[in-house]
Amino acid sequence: MLSSKIEAGLNQQIEMESNASQSYLAMACWCDSKALEGCAKFLYAQAEEERMHMLKLLHYLNESGGFAITPAVKQPPLQFDNVLDLFQKAYQNELAVSNAISELVDLCDTERDKQSANFLQWFLDEQHEEEATYRSLLDKIKLIGIEGRGLYFIDKEVDILANTRAANPQ
Repeated sequence: MLSSKIEAGLNQQIEMESNASQSYLAMACWCDSKALEGCAKFLYAQAEEERMHMLKLLHYLNESGGFAITPAVKQPPLQFDNVLDLFQKAYQNELAVSNAISELVDLCDTERDKQSANFLQWFLDEQHEEEATYRSLLDKIKLIGIEGRGLYFIDKEVDILANTRAANPQ
């Protein structure tokens, strides 16, 4: 049985994953509107992945005797200055999610809930990968630049990443 603190923490994480999914969906739509098809494809997949994370947490919470709360949908930002701004915001979101999961693992340790801490290890590993992906994308965007043909090449790089991830799901 989960403690009330762990239950509340898992519900907060469910909300965070839901918000991340919505943010990536909005980012994908922005990219679609700018003819950045590779970036849109990548971000639509990210939105679906975050939704899967939310559901994974939701099922764990319910299976562990808690009560998962379906989060309200918050309107994410719809406009971005440019593709660099968009991916910087996505990276900041991943850092926030990583921090929240780490705090939840710390809470599990305090509450002596080894099962939940073990369950959350998968999320820690996933976040490590996500942070590395976004750092790499930002490095490439800064290297290529967003002026002129640079935007075209960035979109192609992100499309390659989206295709690689689709071919090698986790």
